[in-house]
Amino acid sequence: MMKTRSFARPATTGASKTSSFGGSKPAAKRSFGSGKFNNSNSRPAFKSNFKSGGGRKSGGRSRGDKIDYNKFIQKAIHVEEKVYVSKHVFADFPFDEQIQKNIAKKGYVNPRPIQDQSINSILEGKDVFGMANTGTGKTAAFLLPLINKVMQNRTEKVLVLAPTRELAMQIEEELRSLASGSKLFGVVVVGGLPITKQINEIKRGVSFVIGTPGRVTDLIKRKVLDLSTYKSVVLDEADRMLDMGFRDDMVYIIGQTHKDRQTLFYSATLSPEIKKLTSEFLKDPVFISVVSGDTAKNIEANVIRAKKEEKLDRLHEVLKSDGVEKTLIFREMKHAVDDLTKDLSRLGFKVGCIHGDKRSRERIRTLDLFKTDKIDILIATDVAARGLDIPDVTHVINYDVPQTYDTYVHRIGRTGRAGKKGNALTFVPM
Repeated sequence: MMKTRSFARPATTGASKTSSFGGSKPAAKRSFGSGKFNNSNSRPAFKSNFKSGGGRKSGGRSRGDKIDYNKFIQKAIHVEEKVYVSKHVFADFPFDEQIQKNIAKKGYVNPRPIQDQSINSILEGKDVFGMANTGTGKTAAFLLPLINKVMQNRTEKVLVLAPTRELAMQIEEELRSLASGSKLFGVVVVGGLPITKQINEIKRGVSFVIGTPGRVTDLIKRKVLDLSTYKSVVLDEADRMLDMGFRDDMVYIIGQTHKDRQTLFYSATLSPEIKKLTSEFLKDPVFISVVSGDTAKNIEANVIRAKKEEKLDRLHEVLKSDGVEKTLIFREMKHAVDDLTKDLSRLGFKVGCIHGDKRSRERIRTLDLFKTDKIDILIATDVAARGLDIPDVTHVINYDVPQTYDTYVHRIGRTGRAGKKGNALTFVPM
C-alpha cells in the first residue's frame, strides 16, 4: 500500500526504534571449523582501497586488477562507546500537541544524536547538512519538524528525495506514524508502481511528496508536479543518489523548487562532489555529523577460499553454523540472485530475494518477510539493497567479490549495528 490517506496503520520501521529478530534454521547446526577460513592475524588498514593494476581510477575493478583479499579480513574490536547524553527530551521540542502524542505513542523519550542536534535548527528554518548513516534516526530528525511546519501553515509543501523506492517507502511509513491524526497526506512517487495512481493522488492534494529522482523528474516533465511552491526539500542519502547516476536529476529537481526554500541534505560521506552540491543547494547550513570513526570496527570479517564448484556446499555449512541467524547475501548479477535463491530453497532454508527486475510489490513483500523473520536469508544485488535499514542482521555474506572496496564497506555495514558484533564473510577464488 503506497498511499498515505490513512495514517492509522502503525509504522513497521522507526527512526530510532529497533526490534528483536530471531530466525528458524534447518537442523544440524555446527560451529565453523578452524580450517575453513584464511585466519590471518594481520589486521589491514580498513579504510584503504583495492590494489589496482591500472585501469579505472575510481577504485573500481577491471580485468587484470590485483585484489588484496587480506583487506576482507579483520578482527572485531570491542570499543566501549560513550553513552550519548542528549541535551533535550522530546517533550522539550515545541511540537504541536498531536505530534507529541504520536511521539509518546511510539515510546520515544530521549532523542538520538542526529535528532537532538538538528531538530531545533530545522524548526528555526535553517538549512542543515547532516552526516549520518542509515539507522541513525535521521528520518524522524527531519520529518518531525517538517510535519510541525506544515501543521502551522497548511499551504506548505515538502519534497523528499531518496535513492531507492524501498527507502522512499520506509520514509512514507514513518510519515504516516508521526503524522497520525494531523490530516496531513503524502504520496510516494517511485518507478515500478502505477504512475496513474500517483498522478491522481498529487492532483487530489498532498503536503508531502516522497520519491526517487527518476519518477519525480518524469512527473515534473508531464506537468503533473509543480514544485515552484515547495519551500522544504530533503535530499536523503545524497551520496547514494550520486552513486546511482542521479546527479543531473537532482540538480534539475532542486532548480524547480521555490528559491526561498529550506534544504536538508543528508549523506554518509563527504566527497568533493557532495561538497560541491552542498555549496550549490544550501545557504549557510548548520553542519551536524554523527558518523563516528570506522563503522566496521565491531565487525568480524573473514574470507572463504573456495573453488566455484565448492561454493554452494561451503555456503550451506556457513548457514547451518551456530550464531548465524539473520543473513544478508550479496550477488553481482540479477540472474545469479535468482539461481542462489532456488538453490538455498531446495536445501530447506527460508529465503527470499530482491533485485531490479522484481516487481515493486514483490520486493516490498519480501523485505517485510525478512524484517518480520518469516524468512531468515535475503539475497540481493547492491542496487536493490541500497538504503535499507534492517536491524539485527547477524551476517553479511559476499557470495561474489564486490567490484569496489567502497561497495564492500557499504555491504558489510548492514551488520554490527547499534553496538552489536557483526560478521562479514567474503567468498574468494582459490
